[in-house]
Amino acid sequence: MLTIFHYLILSFLLFSIGVAGVLLRRNIIIVLMSLELIFNSVNISLAAFSYYLQSLNGTVFVIFNITVAAAEVAIGLAILVSVYRVRKTVNVEDLDEMRY
Repeated sequence: MLTIFHYLILSFLLFSIGVAGVLLRRNIIIVLMSLELIFNSVNISLAAFSYYLQSLNGTVFVIFNITVAAAEVAIGLAILVSVYRVRKTVNVEDLDEMRY
């Protein structure tokens, strides 16, 4: 039987991997995927609390969070494509100034 503790451990592991990916990686695509891991770890926690507390508040927040994550991916990839067209790189360290 899975308890809320198991879901929170899974959420913590996903969150830790996501934070490590954001802080340690140089490729902006990997950084965006790590941000998605962070969002998904929050979704797991909210869904687990919603299930165990018999409340729909967590479910509403999960749906809202998925919507925000989808918008973040669309905007992030659009910015990434435009930056790649101009600079021909997706390395975070090469993107240190706003102007070309």
